[in-house]
Amino acid sequence: MDTEVPFLLTGSVDDAGEAPLAGVSDFRGRPVYRTSSGGWRSALFVAVLEIASNFASFGLSANLITYLTGPLGHSTAAAAAAVNTWTGTATLMPLLGAFVADSWLGRYRSIIVACTLYVLGYGMITLVSTLPELPSSSLDDNDFSPRPSSMKVVLFYASIYLVALAQGADKPCGLAFAADQFDPGHPKESASRSSVFNWWYFSMAVGIAVAISVVSYVQENVGWAIGFGSLCAMMLCAFIIFLAGTPTYRLYAPNSDAESPFVRLARGFAALGRNSSFSFGRKSRHHPADEDSTDKVLSEEARAVLRLLPIWATCLAYGVVYAQVTTLFNKQGRTLDRRIFGGLELPPAALQTFGPASILVFVPIYDRLLVPALRSTTGNPSGLTLLQRMGTGMVLSLAAVSVAALVETRRLETAREHGLVDDAGATVPMSWAWLVPQYVIMGVSNVFTLVGMQEFFYDQMPSELRSLGLALYFSVLGISSFISGALISLLDRVTASGGGDSWFADNLNRAHLDYFYWLLAGVSAAELALYLYFVRSYVYIQKRLY
Repeated sequence: MDTEVPFLLTGSVDDAGEAPLAGVSDFRGRPVYRTSSGGWRSALFVAVLEIASNFASFGLSANLITYLTGPLGHSTAAAAAAVNTWTGTATLMPLLGAFVADSWLGRYRSIIVACTLYVLGYGMITLVSTLPELPSSSLDDNDFSPRPSSMKVVLFYASIYLVALAQGADKPCGLAFAADQFDPGHPKESASRSSVFNWWYFSMAVGIAVAISVVSYVQENVGWAIGFGSLCAMMLCAFIIFLAGTPTYRLYAPNSDAESPFVRLARGFAALGRNSSFSFGRKSRHHPADEDSTDKVLSEEARAVLRLLPIWATCLAYGVVYAQVTTLFNKQGRTLDRRIFGGLELPPAALQTFGPASILVFVPIYDRLLVPALRSTTGNPSGLTLLQRMGTGMVLSLAAVSVAALVETRRLETAREHGLVDDAGATVPMSWAWLVPQYVIMGVSNVFTLVGMQEFFYDQMPSELRSLGLALYFSVLGISSFISGALISLLDRVTASGGGDSWFADNLNRAHLDYFYWLLAGVSAAELALYLYFVRSYVYIQKRLY
């Protein structure tokens, strides 16, 4: 048996008679062996880092709008637009990071670069938050409120975009690098590899929930510098732990000779241009005789991508609603009575924990109860097709934003009843529990739509263009954030142009977030109608149930 090993795997055999693993090496380029590398011992080092990075990311983003409207002095509309723009950038950056990692750096070096940028970015944010504010330069002699310096604002934005750049290098590599530590061809390691994906997202949800509740409380009740500093300290410690696992990691070399999927898709469009026969949604039956085999393959790949575009476009409205969770939902919560257990006051961002909490509760219910029930009804092994699953989430997001509009209408009525319309800092005598339904419904909708989009855009891509599936998924959330920011800025100017109060006035008791939510509900309903129209004609590229 041992004499056959050298013929099965390339490389020398160590003194214990174990052959090195094929295609992988350690950080110095030396052969690695199964007993001394990879597995859970290595994956846990990576998991610690990724949990810390998600903790820090949500510790920053969940309460970012509060910092912008507070210490940085932004208006509600400007802060919401800034958060959406930053979120969109951070969401799209992994597309560039994945290309760089696959082509040049490799996953391990990309994570090292990301960690360095994380520590630098969070460190700068902490430093900026300690800078003193300047006295007011207002012409009003009675206005003595401090204002942030222009340098402080510039440095803060440079810091958070440095974090966005770090996320671009980290997000496409973290989970993949942890999975690299398991050999898919080895039965025991292959089973462990599947387990990694299950526990990964569960751990992420737990980390996010803790980050949103704990860090936001520290930021608002202890100090912004301490809150941001804790994120920097956590990332530094996680970086050190990740480096400690370096001798055990299995590294795959990047393939710089592989054709970029973007280049291949461009070639496909060129081939398709030579054959004008194409129909959205339905497979083309046209196979011109003058096309060579390569052009046929490339043009069919291009057709497959084009058929996805109507589905992609009708997901954007969902992404715009999703973008409000960390912005306007947060501002709503700040005006309500957030006391619990007598005197403890929840920070507004802590209400966002109901999103990941609802995911943790609903996923087992969906997997163990709903799927079997739907399976017996539809005959589909997954209960719902991928497009049905995504559509269900869109219906729920429409319900969530409609509930948000109704709650906001009730909040404004309560403010008027108690004479608080002109008191911007007053607490409206209305419990924070009114906001729980909209957070919970959005959390459940994510289980349907976000998970469904990831699987749909991956499965429906030709195998040579699978990485573009990730691009389409991230681009829905990223571009939707940009659309949300632009829409808020536009509506802010239009609704305030006549001298009246903007829909996003800094005094939310005079604003009309309810009008904006109803507008999003209308857009979501129109999007859902278009989605159903395109879904009716969509033909899956593989002959199996979805």
